[in-house]
Amino acid sequence: MAHVATQPAPTAPPRRRRAWRHILIGWSFILPNFVGFALFTLIPMLAAFALAFLDWDSYSTPEWVGLENFQRLWADENFHVALRNTLYYAAGHIPLTLVAALGLAIALNRKLSGVAFFRTAAFFPYITSLVAVAIVWNTLFNPTAGPINQILEALGVADPPRWVASTDWAMPAVIVTSVWRDMGYYMVLYLAGLQTIPKEYYEAARVDGASTWQRFWNITLPCLRPTTFFVLVMLTIQSFKVLDLIVVMTDGGPGRSTLVLAQLVYREGITEGKFGYSSAVALVLFVIVLTVTVVQFRINERRSAR
Repeated sequence: MAHVATQPAPTAPPRRRRAWRHILIGWSFILPNFVGFALFTLIPMLAAFALAFLDWDSYSTPEWVGLENFQRLWADENFHVALRNTLYYAAGHIPLTLVAALGLAIALNRKLSGVAFFRTAAFFPYITSLVAVAIVWNTLFNPTAGPINQILEALGVADPPRWVASTDWAMPAVIVTSVWRDMGYYMVLYLAGLQTIPKEYYEAARVDGASTWQRFWNITLPCLRPTTFFVLVMLTIQSFKVLDLIVVMTDGGPGRSTLVLAQLVYREGITEGKFGYSSAVALVLFVIVLTVTVVQFRINERRSAR
């Protein structure tokens, strides 16, 4: 009987080589996005931090000035005005958008005919051209021929606000426009959160005789806490870095009534060529947003631990 030669079983690749292969595969997925992030976000951000301690106008050689930009910043009245306006905008935009988005989500979280149309209509302003949104709302807020003032006059208001032409009413007009534009996006987030709440909770509450308000307060809000926290963080970041809508609607005016920190960064850096001072303002804005976000995370951790 002939002897049949058997092939030796292939040896498994070394463990180290296999580990390196897995690492390279992982980096192949991460690298394209990371390169874009590094080139257009990380490196410019680090450069801005460094520029905050330099005096540079993009033409001359950068000169180290230490904390001079920050000393000038604290003495700059425009900075204080922009900081107050930014806080004013955030104090109006964050709670109003959150409440409007939650209200829309609850109203449209029902199985009704045509509900998909209304959800789309509520979300549509968020994807509409911001320039178009600003032009339409500026027309609505026109102090002499705008529909809003015409309605107010028809209701008996003798001297309606001048809105974007008034130093007192320009920021409220911007806040209303911003809330209208943004609430649809956050409505979608709340809709996703509402649809994860088990219906058994509401059925048990009805059996126990809980009212609509009691069901909302004791079931809906607690179950939406993770969604609310995410929406709050996103709204905070968005509110503090607002720029585009204000530039198109009011350009910081009338006077300085709607000048915000992000616009001050743009004016000092791009318009005036003071890149060092502009970077100092941007760094302060970054620290403010980071501090507020960290505080929000701390508060959320304490509430979750209870």
